[in-house]
Amino acid sequence: MASGDLTLSILGLLGRGPMHGYELKARIHGLSGHLRPVSDGALYPAIARLEKKGFVERHEEEGAGAARRQVLTLTEAGRRELLRRLREPADLDISDQTRFFGLLAFLSQLRDREAQARVLRRRLAFLETPASFFYEDGRPLRAEEVGDPFHRGMLVVARAISVAEREWLREAVAELESAPAGARPE
Repeated sequence: MASGDLTLSILGLLGRGPMHGYELKARIHGLSGHLRPVSDGALYPAIARLEKKGFVERHEEEGAGAARRQVLTLTEAGRRELLRRLREPADLDISDQTRFFGLLAFLSQLRDREAQARVLRRRLAFLETPASFFYEDGRPLRAEEVGDPFHRGMLVVARAISVAEREWLREAVAELESAPAGARPE
């Protein structure tokens, strides 16, 4: 898992409440472990960096049996950083599908509907820009123009996903924009 993904995942999960490192790792794995597994060698240094920045605090609690557990809590500075990352995601968080899904997993913590809609509109604009895995003379090729059956398969699947995602994004933006002023997302 990339550093930016991991930071957002840690902040976003702790934004829901305190948890110990093992639980945090399990939840991160649940979000994207099948695509981008996170190792202890990546997770614990990332937590230490967030502690050093003042975004996360660690304290001990009684655990099962005699062992004590290290519990992680998001600080107010950490919450501000989480909200900043949600409100102003990096371009890669918008263009990379896995990173965008990571962003979606925590977007409800950003309680501003207009800010949520802005993020979704950015993704929609990205998806509406013509693109392909394959180009000819600088022009993106469509599935119907590709002879290789596996390349064509990539394009057919990507098109179907893009169509479904754009439909959902338009519906979600319309719903966010039609909510009464001051309404908070669920």
